[in-house]
Amino acid sequence: MNNRRKHPSLVLSVSLLCGAALLTACGNDGSSSVGADGKTTVSVGVSGNVFDLSIRLAEEMGYFDQQNIKIKYVTLTAATGTSALQSGSVQFLNSSPTSYLAGLSKGLPELSIAHNGGGNPLGIVVSTAFAKKHGLTAKSPADQVAKALADSTAGASSANTKAEAGIFLKAHGVDPDELKWVSLPSPAADKAALVKGEVDWFITSEPIPLQVQHEGDGVVVADPTKVPEWSYEQAGYGQAVVVKKSYAKTDAKTVKGFATAVQQATTYLSSHPSDDKSVLAASRKTLPGVPDDVLSAAVEQVEWPETAKQDEAGWEKTVAFVKDGIGAVPDAKVTTDNWTNTYLP
Repeated sequence: MNNRRKHPSLVLSVSLLCGAALLTACGNDGSSSVGADGKTTVSVGVSGNVFDLSIRLAEEMGYFDQQNIKIKYVTLTAATGTSALQSGSVQFLNSSPTSYLAGLSKGLPELSIAHNGGGNPLGIVVSTAFAKKHGLTAKSPADQVAKALADSTAGASSANTKAEAGIFLKAHGVDPDELKWVSLPSPAADKAALVKGEVDWFITSEPIPLQVQHEGDGVVVADPTKVPEWSYEQAGYGQAVVVKKSYAKTDAKTVKGFATAVQQATTYLSSHPSDDKSVLAASRKTLPGVPDDVLSAAVEQVEWPETAKQDEAGWEKTVAFVKDGIGAVPDAKVTTDNWTNTYLP
């Protein structure tokens, strides 16, 4: 999740994208462009997870239209997001703090312009057989869950999520090193391994754990409502909208409009239920094919901020969690030169 490499395939796709048409994405300098309708089209890097909802909702509610902005989505992975931003194939990147701090540690000129979601919307899902054997349900207390997991085979497809499972276990006196861990290549592989009985449980970001439960193949026994160590208050973790510093200077009006629209969306999310008509419509576009009840439950696990403003204390907490909590980006640091509220309303 933290490794940053510029892949040949990405470079090729960037070249094709930028050469396709000025009206749809970027110029050679990575800047956005204005179409005949007077609207600026920008490319936005998203990850296909629940944290993308604030951007999707901003589009759904017409907040980007109000700023004369059109959105082109580019789905990226943790390994390609920063490279895409630096190459100019996207102007905005919806980034996890881990990925953002990894970029800063390499000296990349990135700037966080908004905080658009907090907490760790993770789920630990056990197989139905394991749940039955240990008498676990979705309402089982955290201490009972941790003790049941002490003698188990666990699956994880990310070093970060594995570390966060460890934080939960340690909080209840269970040594995560005593478990048998199976390293899997993707969240989809996590799910397959659980169904095949190759692991007793796995941890990953929502909505996959809730989907497994919905389909009757497992039980979600730990989530942010049960694990305060994953909360934004304790971890300072969440999501950030990131741009290149040069882009923020050359296209300040567009950056301000984008940040304004995102804040309007996070404010709406913080004050409306997860099954609100507009929220649900945007959720379906964020996570297509996911059942509505799973979507609503996943959205509820994110701490949507009333304001997208950032502060020094919050970033200090985030850095501490990334470095000491999950053991990622050991040289991570952030200064007031790396984030700003300048572009927020």
